[in-house]
Amino acid sequence: MEGRLVFLLEEPSMKLLLEGLLPRLMPGWVVGQHFLCIPHEGKSDLDRSIPRKLSAWQIPGDRFVILRDNDGADCAAVLNKIQAMCVASGRPDSLVRLACQELEAWYLGDLEAVAAAFEQPKVNSPAHRKKFVNPDAWQKPSVELERLVPRFQKGAGARAMAQHLREPEYNRSHSYGKFVKGLRRLVQEMTS
Repeated sequence: MEGRLVFLLEEPSMKLLLEGLLPRLMPGWVVGQHFLCIPHEGKSDLDRSIPRKLSAWQIPGDRFVILRDNDGADCAAVLNKIQAMCVASGRPDSLVRLACQELEAWYLGDLEAVAAAFEQPKVNSPAHRKKFVNPDAWQKPSVELERLVPRFQKGAGARAMAQHLREPEYNRSHSYGKFVKGLRRLVQEMTS
């Protein structure tokens, strides 16, 4: 693969998740060599950073992936706004993905991974699987996750989930599946 994938992320917990998860999804990947995660301090910080970083980036072959929570916003409007920033910055080939509604929906989509990550087998019960059949539809998945795992914290939780989150076919979060599928497509473009 020529160049790296540079992830512009809304928050530090996304960096913690991806730095542990991506080498599992893409065997052989090394942080810094194949990908780089740049966290921001929320949506506003990320939005201000996108045009500057994309315009100023000088490393040949590097491609960008922008990931942020949707948090109840109009998905199409958010995607169009960020994609327009990418085009205006000379990076129309950037991949833009939203975690609907929050990153924690990706966790609720794989309750087996949550149970393993937090050593709480009862989390992966038929009742919970039925409740979270569509984790992206929950307005505040982080609140639901804290109900299931009271000791859950964003940073430590992201690190733990990075070691247990599975392939999209085992995850009920549609936004997680779109993220992984888009990422693999981008990698294929970069290697061909």
